[in-house]
Amino acid sequence: MEDVYKPGEDSYLLQRYVEKLVSGRVLDMGTGSGIQAITAAEKNEVSHVLAVDVNPAALILAEKRAMRAGVASRIDFLYSDLFENISGSYDWIIFNAPYLPSEGEIDEASWTGGKTGGEIIKRFLKTAQDYLNKDGSILMIYSTHSSLNPDDFKGYHLDLLEETWIFFEKIHCVRLTHPNSDSEANKGSTCERKIR
Repeated sequence: MEDVYKPGEDSYLLQRYVEKLVSGRVLDMGTGSGIQAITAAEKNEVSHVLAVDVNPAALILAEKRAMRAGVASRIDFLYSDLFENISGSYDWIIFNAPYLPSEGEIDEASWTGGKTGGEIIKRFLKTAQDYLNKDGSILMIYSTHSSLNPDDFKGYHLDLLEETWIFFEKIHCVRLTHPNSDSEANKGSTCERKIR
């Protein structure tokens, strides 16, 4: 059985923005330990949470943690490889993706994002818009080691919320919306943020 990603500084950075921003119907992609799904479910502004993971052990752990937190009735848990088993649309999609480059035999799916680090994020971004409500947003984390470039975010308005150094990498917390959305994220400046 795969290891479940333990919450780290990247998780806590994302959690701060889950606490500040999310509402309505929420999809927590790659829920891992369930930290983001539980944080969302604890908010009165959130009507429902779907916690998804490709690792059955993660879903079991996340559900146990949700029960201990008293919010399990507000979260559904689903096995899915990204959007494979998902239907419907959401106001917020949260994604703390595995974003580090492969290191060979020691790889774990909980942190390896592919050969260059960004392959899973790129797969996610290709179809994520199909599961967002008109004014929905994606809240996600990626790293300077993810090998992403501006073309990977084509079709989205990117708002850099916060970035921080962790060891030898810079972690970025971003909000992605459809460029024609009426959401608050797209009001005011429409300049593209530099992808680092």
